[in-house]
Amino acid sequence: MSTALSENAALSGKEAVGERFVLDTMRHAQQLTWKAVDAIAAVIKPGMLESEATARGKEILAELGMDRIWHPLLIRFGANTLKTFKQRSDGDPVLGEDDIFFIDMGVVWQGHEGDAGATYTSGSDPEMKACAAAAKALFDRVEAFWREGVSGVELYRYATDQAEAMGWMLNLNIKGHRVSDFPHAIHRGGDLGDFEQAPNAGVWILEIQIAHPTRPFGAFYEDLLI
Repeated sequence: MSTALSENAALSGKEAVGERFVLDTMRHAQQLTWKAVDAIAAVIKPGMLESEATARGKEILAELGMDRIWHPLLIRFGANTLKTFKQRSDGDPVLGEDDIFFIDMGVVWQGHEGDAGATYTSGSDPEMKACAAAAKALFDRVEAFWREGVSGVELYRYATDQAEAMGWMLNLNIKGHRVSDFPHAIHRGGDLGDFEQAPNAGVWILEIQIAHPTRPFGAFYEDLLI
């Protein structure tokens, strides 16, 4: 099993946290972030522009009482689901009746960083539904492997092999990252996929982004390892 981080643990280096860090508050931030993801997904409907979904998502986050956004809210429709975090969307697509989209958000609650993302479909396209389900299924496999106490490098090596076995292509430009009490960036934790030790619980986000092997769409899923 991966070492569970206690509230009083003195972490250093790539896993350093601030004096305000509390593991239970990280768990609370995770729960509130998933509540927000679900609320935003529920209002995204065919005919909506990607920009309209993003604007409504920001309103929902404000209504839910977030402290602040620590990374931009990303909502991607259709072919834009192949884009990585740092890439801009192409145009401002309209969500179709049979389409795919994902939500990716980083939000601060009670001074702690939540980060979650998931993929949804608007219709009955079987390959889109399979792709969305596969991102979550692959996440679950890799999360279970993490619990065996392996390194971050081994996690993404395993994720690559599993994605291939499942018939999908893993985007290795997305390899997970640090979170903590805000702001985690001062600790320079780097990517989870480059971390050569067994990642502690409560301070790393596992990211999975896959692409359909022949069609122009993909799927994304991320959550806190805890």
